[in-house]
Amino acid sequence: MSDLNLRARVAPADPVKLVPDPTTGTLTGSNGRYEKRLTDLEGLYRDEAAFFASLKDDDGAPVYWVESSEVEPGPGGLITGISVLEPGRVGAEYYMTRGHLHAEADRSEVYTCVHGHGVMLLETLDGRSEAVELRVGETVYVPGHWIHRSVNVGQERFATVFVYAADAGQDYEVIREAGGMRSLVVADGQGWTTVPNPDHVGYRG
Repeated sequence: MSDLNLRARVAPADPVKLVPDPTTGTLTGSNGRYEKRLTDLEGLYRDEAAFFASLKDDDGAPVYWVESSEVEPGPGGLITGISVLEPGRVGAEYYMTRGHLHAEADRSEVYTCVHGHGVMLLETLDGRSEAVELRVGETVYVPGHWIHRSVNVGQERFATVFVYAADAGQDYEVIREAGGMRSLVVADGQGWTTVPNPDHVGYRG
């Protein structure tokens, strides 16, 4: 039997309607969610004294969370979701996600800003670095082989809708092993800027 006939006999998945709500930070139709609280992010921010001082006033609410929908796992499927990051700072650094490189490093991802004002911090293993500012209605295409992290540089929630390959996976350790990303997104008195991270020792590979 030909490959074409075999594919024709596989029942397709049902279509799914997804409705992101930037106000509540939810995705109607999602089947997955995870949250990160400030207490989960020890070691993420360079200013440890400011981090532990922030914990004294922490109310335990999530700093960021993701709601996602995976309909077709594996090659050919896509994961769609909403990523929501609260406003705030630890020292000079703005609230940010842990960031990752896809475990299948050639997988790309698309992010569209649906609320707030943020930055997508992007770096490659071989030394390239970009900081893409995002406001409502703007989209960034993140090619494969780019480490990426969301940073909230605004005064309200920063929410993005994302889509990536279902078999991409995430590698969070690549950033931790390097002593953090090469650049830090910090407040400069008039807005945000990037500065070199003195602790960065280079990415593996």
